Amino acid sequence: MSLSGHTALITGAGQGIGRACALIFASRGADLVLLDKNPKTLDTVVTELREMGRRVVDHVVDLIELERLKDMAEKVHNLALIDILVNNAGFDRPGTTAKIDRKGFDEVLSIHVTVPLTLIQIFMPGMRAAGWGRIINVGSIYGIIGGKGEVAYSTAKAGIIGLTKSVAKECGHDGVTVNAVLPGLIRTPAIETSMAEKYKQAIIGDTALARMAEPEEVARVIAFLASDDASFITGTALPVSGGWGIL
Repeated sequence: MSLSGHTALITGAGQGIGRACALIFASRGADLVLLDKNPKTLDTVVTELREMGRRVVDHVVDLIELERLKDMAEKVHNLALIDILVNNAGFDRPGTTAKIDRKGFDEVLSIHVTVPLTLIQIFMPGMRAAGWGRIINVGSIYGIIGGKGEVAYSTAKAGIIGLTKSVAKECGHDGVTVNAVLPGLIRTPAIETSMAEKYKQAIIGDTALARMAEPEEVARVIAFLASDDASFITGTALPVSGGWGIL
């Protein structure tokens, strides 16, 4: 599953699944463009990658500042062919239907749907012209099963599935595949610090493999979808949830 000769742009690359993707992609030969809003965590990842001998460019950017994101992405587009795009960045604004505020709802939809759409619009034409490209969107199992108290997040993650399937139908004839992965409970810094133990245990109790996943377990699936070994897979929404959400 070599990625040698390809350049991948990964959002939310400073920690969690994004960091794991950066390290695994680099180990398989890809050059990297990394985006994150946290300069400290991003710098740590970049240092690791350069020690591996990989070419890496990093940009500190708050992705929901769309005009700034567009300017940065256009500059990247003019410098290199991005032929692998991993839309990973995200955050949550928990709340029930009655209590979620409109600002929080819109922010969650922006980071999970509008930002991926914006980056796809910028980088997909180059992939189509080259006759090869990979777009992988990081969704969530909540996108298909919903989540109590997660109305914004579940709605956004359902939206990324629809975006994935629609874009896949547009660009398949040009050799570009578009897929989504749907993680379950992952041992990311956000989960470790923000989720109460009783909620973690409730999810683990509903997970067939009876544990949470490590970020690398999701990143390896993303790396597979980015490789030529996944050349005939497109338009999928692949659960990587350990059996949580089996329908």
